[in-house]
Amino acid sequence: MEVAVDRSLCEANEVCIGFAPAVFELDEDEELRIIHSSVPESEVERVSQAIAACPKNALFTVG
Repeated sequence: MEVAVDRSLCEANEVCIGFAPAVFELDEDEELRIIHSSVPESEVERVSQAIAACPKNALFTVG
């Protein structure tokens, strides 16, 4: 699974970080950073939950 963010939609409200802090973080400019765009198998369920919970629908899978 690969995950990406639509920066025009993302408000960096950190919901995704709450679900998968090993995959998502905020950078020094308070913008979402995806640490692992190719999601480790151990994080797939958490990332799927983060995608579903994103209030702006800014996260999506690639491919």
